[in-house]
Amino acid sequence: MTGKLALFTFIASLAAPIAAQAQNFDDIIDASLLSGWRQSDGSHMAAIRLDLEQGWHTYWRAPGDAGIPPYFDMSGSGNFKSFQVLWPRPEVYEQNGLRSIVYHDSVVLPLRIVPTARGQDITLNAEIEIGICKDICIPKTLNVRAVLPAAARARDALIASALADRPDTGKEAGAQNVTCRISPTRDGVALKTTLTLPRVGRSEAMAIETADPLLWVGEPEMKRSGNALSSVTQIQHVEGAPFILNRSGIRITVLGESRAVEISGCTGQ
Repeated sequence: MTGKLALFTFIASLAAPIAAQAQNFDDIIDASLLSGWRQSDGSHMAAIRLDLEQGWHTYWRAPGDAGIPPYFDMSGSGNFKSFQVLWPRPEVYEQNGLRSIVYHDSVVLPLRIVPTARGQDITLNAEIEIGICKDICIPKTLNVRAVLPAAARARDALIASALADRPDTGKEAGAQNVTCRISPTRDGVALKTTLTLPRVGRSEAMAIETADPLLWVGEPEMKRSGNALSSVTQIQHVEGAPFILNRSGIRITVLGESRAVEISGCTGQ
């Protein structure tokens, strides 16, 4: 499946019966801001909380074949230099032969925000575009606004819990010998990854990302033998253009039922 086809699959899933389209979906999801605390390095730790109606889900940063990733627009913010979403561990969801990587019911997404001027309040104005799904999928645009006080020091328990639920790094999990072999194909490249990693759960899944948002990455075919874990996947440019795959920008995430591991970069093979 190409990147365009993956996006088309999501858009096509928006086509619902006329009766379903007539429903009011405004109350399915609620977005709120947890204002958090100012850190010793001058950055601010806040979070966006998404609460969905029971049974609905939204998507992780790499959503799989049947979804779209959240998009954050912070351009209306004040005293705002940059931000990073610190994604908690998602779960794997399969429906109609397609795999998605999702959050169900409720999720807190920590935001590490760097202000332009240290020691000053931050005015956060965030517009978030997401897809939410149950029997049908619909796009939603959410807006949250708040002042993040420079004087705030108390840690928020919900944000701290979400930070604790982030994937372990490869170093923390004991990952070793992470290699990538890249082979050209007619439409792009085939990527084979190999690494040594103890099991992260009874059942495991893998997601592979690249540093280029215009590259579509297929669902990896994963194999494990003891601590040896390998995968093969296809990578294509969504516009059919030629590309160079940067190994240092490859991110491998191994997902278990209650734990995940995120590995950045790989060496040649």
